[in-house]
Amino acid sequence: MSDVRIRPLDAAADAEVVHRWVSEERAVFWGMNGLGRDQVAEIYGHMATLDTHHAFLLTRDGEPVALLQTYEPGADRVSECYAVRDGDIGIHVLLAPAGPGGARPGWTGELFEAIASYVLKDLGRRRVVVDPDVRNEKAVARFLRQGFVAGPVVVLPEIDLPEVYLPRKRAQLAFLEREVAFGA
Repeated sequence: MSDVRIRPLDAAADAEVVHRWVSEERAVFWGMNGLGRDQVAEIYGHMATLDTHHAFLLTRDGEPVALLQTYEPGADRVSECYAVRDGDIGIHVLLAPAGPGGARPGWTGELFEAIASYVLKDLGRRRVVVDPDVRNEKAVARFLRQGFVAGPVVVLPEIDLPEVYLPRKRAQLAFLEREVAFGA
């Protein structure tokens, strides 16, 4: 297994790499296409002030490979769409584009194992919830391959606050129990 590290995102220092990733067409479901570097840094700077939502940069052998966001489902719009349980944690994952050598078979699975270990073991959570856009078939399929169980398709409501705007989204909920990920 590669050396995967998870560290808090530094909104200013990591803005260039994150902006490059979220600006790509493949990241359209991330919702930041068209934003400038400073706007992306500002969004993650704001997130760093929250107790309920966190951003992390994942690196492999020192190179950035993914962006992970965790959130408390009870403090998120997803709570309007399912019965949140004690021990739940929500995640969003954005993978870096494939490197110069192209895609490496099995790598995404390894990365998801590291993420599951972090949120379920290191953070001591019981269940992970994801809410990818239903049109993002690749993400939905990836979560299901990793052991997530599909829940209902829901409509996440629009959020329009001075510091945050999120449009309505049809999302496929999916859940991963700690016991499924790592056995009893």
